[in-house]
Amino acid sequence: MSIRLVAGAAVVGVGMGLLAPAATAAPAGRDKVQQAMEGVLPVGALGIQLRLRDAAGEWTGSAGRAAVNSDRPVRTDGLFRIGSNTKTFTATVVLQLNAERRVDLDAPVNRYLPGYLPVNSKITVRNLLQHTSGIYSHTGEEDPAGPGIIPPFDKRFVDTRYRTYTPEQMVRWALAQPSRFNPGEGWSYSNTNYVLLGMLIEKLTGHSYAQEITQRILRPLHLRQTSFPGTHSGIPGPHAQGYLGYPDGGGLTVVDITRINPSWGGAAGEMISSTRDLERFYVALLAGELLPAAQLTQMMTPWRDSEYGLGLHRVRTSCGDFYGHTGGIPGYVTDVMVSKDRSKRMVLSLTDSGRATDRDTFLAAFGRVGDAAVCG
Repeated sequence: MSIRLVAGAAVVGVGMGLLAPAATAAPAGRDKVQQAMEGVLPVGALGIQLRLRDAAGEWTGSAGRAAVNSDRPVRTDGLFRIGSNTKTFTATVVLQLNAERRVDLDAPVNRYLPGYLPVNSKITVRNLLQHTSGIYSHTGEEDPAGPGIIPPFDKRFVDTRYRTYTPEQMVRWALAQPSRFNPGEGWSYSNTNYVLLGMLIEKLTGHSYAQEITQRILRPLHLRQTSFPGTHSGIPGPHAQGYLGYPDGGGLTVVDITRINPSWGGAAGEMISSTRDLERFYVALLAGELLPAAQLTQMMTPWRDSEYGLGLHRVRTSCGDFYGHTGGIPGYVTDVMVSKDRSKRMVLSLTDSGRATDRDTFLAAFGRVGDAAVCG
């Protein structure tokens, strides 16, 4: 999962019988999806919203509660932190710049950031896009486990959640760590790759990555519910609350983690959006509205057996291949799956209760929602 969310937010805690309001009965043909959504609640989710479109039409549904101390149901039009779905937006702009012949994907990053940062001269722009650079992730590593510039997702993170991190600070910290492997010789998901790509966009255009995404993607597609919080801690519109749980003196402390400074996510994971906007973005992307065919094909082509292309995941299912991305940031998990012909698409946002009993159980229940949605 992206930005360490499921690893951090779904590992600790004990299920304590959180009661959710009764869900509205799903229409015929959607009952299995509704059941799958309900199934994530006992193992770690507080609430979940989903947008689904297939041959039967469009449907939005939800389960659970919007906040711990409330019976208010989760809105199907609520906003949420999208975590690493931000990467697909960032990658799209880089590929647009490639189509405009302003950046060569196979050129060293140092060609565009000369002397700016001590980046290995063998690391290419493509290596950053597909996570084959070997650069250590500034948010920490899971395999093997290693620390990040941000504290672990426990009381230390809660106490520093409003701290601001700059892109240069995060990149310099990551580059000071040992490389995972030589560029192009392995695959390892690193959020630092995309922070660097955000810096690259700014260097090439003279505008921040957020300004370029706004001008090139958000405005043309009328994605009015999508935004870049920067250092601001709030979510600018109706939203469900997310929580973080951590062991504390033999017990469990659960904290409302909705408000954070997401600057440590940056071009790798800071954005806020809605299921409507994310569906519109990914459908437009796969329809060729944002990229020429050559760039889109490269974006969709995974590196070896990684299932990861250039800012886009390929998801193999029993009913065919889908494309999208997952996203995680404390309190929120997002998943997007769209078929190549766009006839089936699903966007879901889950809010964490902070009380997950077991990571594997949580991930399995989370995965069943997507399976039920796109494969029935």
